[in-house]
Amino acid sequence: MPNIRYPRRGSMQYWPRKRAKTQVARVRSVPKGKGLLGFAGYKVGMTHAIIIDNRPNTKTKGEEISIPLTVLECPPIKIVGAVFYKKTVAGIRKAATIYGQIDKELQRTLKKPKKEQQKKLEDIEKELASYVEARALVETQPKAIELKKTPEFFEMAIGGTITEQLQFIKDHMNKEIKVSDVFQDASVIDTHAVTKGKGFQGPVKRFGVSRRRHKSEKTIRGPGSLGGWSGQGKVMYRVAHAGQMGYHTRTEYNKQIIKVGTNPEEINPKGGFVSYGLVRSQFILIKGSVSGARKRMIKLIKALRPKDKLFKEAPAIVTIIK
Repeated sequence: MPNIRYPRRGSMQYWPRKRAKTQVARVRSVPKGKGLLGFAGYKVGMTHAIIIDNRPNTKTKGEEISIPLTVLECPPIKIVGAVFYKKTVAGIRKAATIYGQIDKELQRTLKKPKKEQQKKLEDIEKELASYVEARALVETQPKAIELKKTPEFFEMAIGGTITEQLQFIKDHMNKEIKVSDVFQDASVIDTHAVTKGKGFQGPVKRFGVSRRRHKSEKTIRGPGSLGGWSGQGKVMYRVAHAGQMGYHTRTEYNKQIIKVGTNPEEINPKGGFVSYGLVRSQFILIKGSVSGARKRMIKLIKALRPKDKLFKEAPAIVTIIK
């Protein structure tokens, strides 16, 4: 029997484990709803709070408990354009784009579409029946919180029919939207982020395989078997090997917002958060951890498949540990 040590962490959960193309995570599916279906925030760090447990079926109901919290700073986002999609044989495809006023910092990095796709709002209204979906082109404002100069630029889904989507874009073009306009206390969300990068790592750290005994041949920190030596005639890709670890696009479902805050003094520790600084604008407190490094942008989308085992109402916060 070969000395096989199976990985503790499932090696086939995500494959291939390669670096994300950009730090702005993609969103592949969104729920139904009205208005803007998501927002964006910058990861500040973690803390914890003492709350009154208001879940009906817990042993600690009505008592004070401690929960971990992730702080995300959410400066207002601005809608600077919209993308309209048509239905084709190969699925929906981008057919038209409109723009409002765009900042100089964004113009430097913006890749504008072909001329035939750039249209005016009046043209879109005339041929609205030929489109099936509209998405807002959103610009973040990290300069407002003194984080960095260059904003992120991405699409954000809008709920409703194509007529309602167009009306929302007309009403909010070149206007700021606050996180409190999209999410409330106790809202359930999905987070889309790029995880912390850990570089090129071996199989022990990357997949959790056990170290072999000290008298093993050739290597200690390697897999016990590379697979059968007949049949396929090669080493299968399922075998735990060294490679890229971290900096992957990941989605976490059903994270709950404990508080949408407007006063940064409630959470700012003396001297600011480690490796981040002071929170200067609206923020949200999410129960548990969130993927990504500090200062990295996290996309927040309304929950696609919410669960019932969460706080029905936002719990009363006794104190936030600074």
